[in-house]
Amino acid sequence: MVRRWHVAVLAVLGVLALACEGGAGAGGGGGGDPAPTASAKGYPNSMAALGDSISAGFGSCGAYLVCGRNSWSTGTAEAVDSHYRRILAKNSKIRGNVRNFARPGAEADALAGQAARAVDMKAQYVTVLIGANDACADRVTGMTSVATFRAEVDRALDRLKAGLPKSRILVASIPDVYRLWEMGRESTQAVRVWDRLDICPSMLANPNSEADADEDRRRAVRDRIDAYNDELRELCRGYGKKCRWDGGQVHQVRYGLDRVNQVDYFHPNLEGQADLADVTFPRRFNW
Repeated sequence: MVRRWHVAVLAVLGVLALACEGGAGAGGGGGGDPAPTASAKGYPNSMAALGDSISAGFGSCGAYLVCGRNSWSTGTAEAVDSHYRRILAKNSKIRGNVRNFARPGAEADALAGQAARAVDMKAQYVTVLIGANDACADRVTGMTSVATFRAEVDRALDRLKAGLPKSRILVASIPDVYRLWEMGRESTQAVRVWDRLDICPSMLANPNSEADADEDRRRAVRDRIDAYNDELRELCRGYGKKCRWDGGQVHQVRYGLDRVNQVDYFHPNLEGQADLADVTFPRRFNW
């Protein structure tokens, strides 16, 4: 969910952010884990997060930095209560056996490489959240085609299935960026930041314009995200019983500006990350 030309800068900032967070490998934070209990049947002993800046926790610390401790998937922050923390409360064996391979700026074509790293670490549980960057292009014509998006995600899932046939995969839907535009266009500050940082221009450029061309552009991005979500659902279904689709829960989260950070008015803040953890966490680990 960060434009391509920001990626190199973010890579450096991400290293600095990890240093500030103590360099912990698990979720990007240290010292915040709940006291583990005895291992519980059904809960994984290791996990990995794949995807983009959302799963990386970007911007959730109130700065334009990766903040892994707040990741909805692998974070250690108590206030987020990530998947990792919830599993750790049930199964002490997962402690420290978690990695976040999600990267700001990642599109679907980066997913297979991330999947390979999850295979290398033998992750027993993998979360996948990808697609916002494929839609957040400089212009509508720059969005990843639906066919290409499907092929790239399918390639990553094939790699997971071949390398981790017994591991469980959670595929999350893409957030509703159109809803964010609806909520944010009335905020002078949000509009100013979107323009200054050139945030998701395919959707958020000229946010107050009611010109037909701008309305058509926004609807095209909305429809492309809907199409991506359809493909994610079908790919997970085709994967078999070891893949679980979130049922569109992430896309259905009704984000207001109180759930995104005030640095870019785009990425989830601490509360937003907590919402994602809550709506996506499997109530049972028996699939």
